[in-house]
Amino acid sequence: MQGAAAPRGQGRSPSKKDTLGLPWVVPLTYVLAALELTCLFMQFSILPYLSRSLGLDSVAFGYLQTTFGVLQLLGGPVFGRFADQHGARAALSLSFVAASALYLLLAAACSPALPGVFLLFASRLPGAFMHTLPAAQMVITDLSAPAERPAALGRLGLCFGVGVILGSLLGGTLNTACGVHCPAIVALVANLLGAIISVTCIPASTKGATVDVQAAPPGGPKASVFDLKAISRLLLLPGVLPVFLIKVVSGFPSGLFMVMFSIISMDFFQLEPSQAGYLMSFFGVLQMVVQGLVIGRLSSHFSEEALLRASVLVFMVVGLAMALMSTVLHFCFLVPGLVFSLCTLNVVTDSMLTKAVSASDTGTMLGLCASVQPLTRTLGPTLGGLLYRSFGVPIFGHVQFAVNFFLLLVLWRKPMTHKRDKAW
Repeated sequence: MQGAAAPRGQGRSPSKKDTLGLPWVVPLTYVLAALELTCLFMQFSILPYLSRSLGLDSVAFGYLQTTFGVLQLLGGPVFGRFADQHGARAALSLSFVAASALYLLLAAACSPALPGVFLLFASRLPGAFMHTLPAAQMVITDLSAPAERPAALGRLGLCFGVGVILGSLLGGTLNTACGVHCPAIVALVANLLGAIISVTCIPASTKGATVDVQAAPPGGPKASVFDLKAISRLLLLPGVLPVFLIKVVSGFPSGLFMVMFSIISMDFFQLEPSQAGYLMSFFGVLQMVVQGLVIGRLSSHFSEEALLRASVLVFMVVGLAMALMSTVLHFCFLVPGLVFSLCTLNVVTDSMLTKAVSASDTGTMLGLCASVQPLTRTLGPTLGGLLYRSFGVPIFGHVQFAVNFFLLLVLWRKPMTHKRDKAW
């Protein structure tokens, strides 16, 4: 079985010869992901202040956020296909170079002598190719056995937690001590360092030789990274579209709530900026614990289908409680369940979807998965704002409960288990 082309859903599990010679690749990938996420949250922490100093109102700031979301939404699948065709080294390097361009333009926007508003909007353009996390997921997917994949992907939650906590802390501290331009310059230097490390230390490809042959048949024309048919065909493979739709639909109501959280924390919870920051740090710590420790242990005792049902069930319960909450203390009690559901949904669906496609398409599949969050950030400000203004905070809980109740019924009636290769 291993000598043949990798079947769909299985991919190619790396042999001992593959992994023993490069034991540092996966840990280094975690470090690179943490580095980029830290820089990303440093940028998020200074962006409102920079926008205000340039004279942008809340509407223009919303356009800025939407622009970034749309570019990442469109760029995710293309970036994933680029990663499949050109390998891990090229993908990570491209992501860090794009991030460096973003932070360079962002630092330039801080200069009074330059057209700040134009440069601020221009700085969003490289965001189409800033996908370090999907690139890291591809490396980890390629170098982990299918049975170990949920735990391996879950450990990226530690990187995300480090990025949330360290990035927010550094962004605020450097902004206060040295000015709004300082975090952008630090992020620029860090991403240039990340690009150098990617080029010099990451293997050109983490996929096996059989996968390379499968991805580029002899004598055939080389497929384009912009081939939308090749990207969309993955959604039509057996077992892919139902899981992908669950990933999008189940987490969308909570995504709307998180998009509106800054306004909800001010208006509904009456929190000061520092208190809202502490609450976000609480989110980060819980995500580190759940993805880094809890999901790996649960995946060794329960099937992915069972964990998916559990995440939908907890989403439903949290949504019902969210509709009834009235204070920030109530919300704090709901946060662990919300974080568990979000983390479990993302890790399990990513794992299931990468197993449902051939190993030569894991990058493209992860790129599609990476587009889910930008989709929420694109639609969220408008849709979430309308719901919040018309119905208040409880509507987010009602929608979350109703959507996930329907999904739970679907999951019970139509199990997602299908026949798998014995090598799994």
